[in-house]
Amino acid sequence: MSHQPTLRQLRYLCAIGEHLHFGKAAQACHVSQSTLSTALQELESNLGVSLVERTHKSIIITRIGEEIIARGERILSDVEDLMAAADASRTPFSGEMRIGVIPTIAPYVLPDLLGELRDRYPDFKLFIREDLSEHLTRALETGELDLLLLALPYRAERVETEHLFYDEFLLACDPSHPLTERPSICTQDLAGSELLLLEDGHCLRDHALEACRLSLKDVSVPYHATSLNTIVQMVASRIGITLIPRMAVDKQILSGTNICVRRLNDTNVHRSIGLMWRHKSPRASEFRLFGDMVRKLNEPDAAGPASEQEGDLIRSGSGHPAAV
Repeated sequence: MSHQPTLRQLRYLCAIGEHLHFGKAAQACHVSQSTLSTALQELESNLGVSLVERTHKSIIITRIGEEIIARGERILSDVEDLMAAADASRTPFSGEMRIGVIPTIAPYVLPDLLGELRDRYPDFKLFIREDLSEHLTRALETGELDLLLLALPYRAERVETEHLFYDEFLLACDPSHPLTERPSICTQDLAGSELLLLEDGHCLRDHALEACRLSLKDVSVPYHATSLNTIVQMVASRIGITLIPRMAVDKQILSGTNICVRRLNDTNVHRSIGLMWRHKSPRASEFRLFGDMVRKLNEPDAAGPASEQEGDLIRSGSGHPAAV
C-alpha cells in the first residue's frame, strides 16, 4: 500500500514542476539539490509511480506527475490557509505576512508603507518578495505568499481582488521632441512614435498600451527595457518617448534629468493598483485593513501634484516642476 506523501515532499515536487530544473527548484526551497532529489525519489517510491523523467538536458513531468503537482498545490495552499486561520484569530498585524509586489510599484509605495507599519505595529513581521506578476500569482496559488500588491486586472485562479487607487500614466519625453510643442496631447498623437516599453512579462507594458488604446502595431518600439530607471535614461538620451506611472514621477524617478512630462488629454489613462489574495482566505479582513493603509498613503492630495489645477504640463524640461 502506498505511503502518504509528506508536505515537504509535495513542496519539493511543486517547485520542480514550476522551475523544471533541479538546481533552481532546490534553490527556491532553500535546500541542497541532493536533498531535493532524495525527497523526490522517496515520494516516487512511496506512491509507486514515476513523476519526473530525467534526461541529460532537461526534465519532463509525467502525466500522473502533472496531476499530483496540481493536487499538491491545492493541498499546500489549504495548509497555508489553515495556519492563516489561526493567525487571524489573534489581533490584526500581530503575526507575520508574506507579500509579493511587482517592480513597478515596490520602490514607490513600500518605503512609506514600511515606515507606517513599523510605527503602528512594531511586532508585525512583513516578508516581501519583488517579482513579476506571473511568478507572484503562482506563489500565491501554492501558498508561498499571502497577499499581492500589483496592477489589476491580472488573470489568476481562485483569488479575490480589491482595487485601491488609480495611478495615472504620463507622457515623458525630451524637451526637444515635437510633441512638447502641442498645446495638448491625446493618446492618438502617440501613434507612430518610438515608444519605449518594458520587456515582455511586465504587466505595466500591457496596461499602459491598453489605457492609451494602443497596440504594438500602432507604435515603433526601438528597445525593450528591464526597468523604469533604464527607460528614463533612454528617454533622457533622446532614444524615444515613454509612458510613465505618476507614482514614479512623484517619487523623483526623473531627478537629475531634463525630461518633460505631460498629462494626456484623455479620460482613464491610468492603471488600477490593488490587492490579490486566495479565495476565502481567513485573513481577508486583515488584508483589507492593509489595503486601507496603502490607499491612504497614496491618495492624491487635492492641493498636491496630482491636482487637475496644475494643468497639462507636469514637469518642465528644466528638471523642475512646472509652474501653475
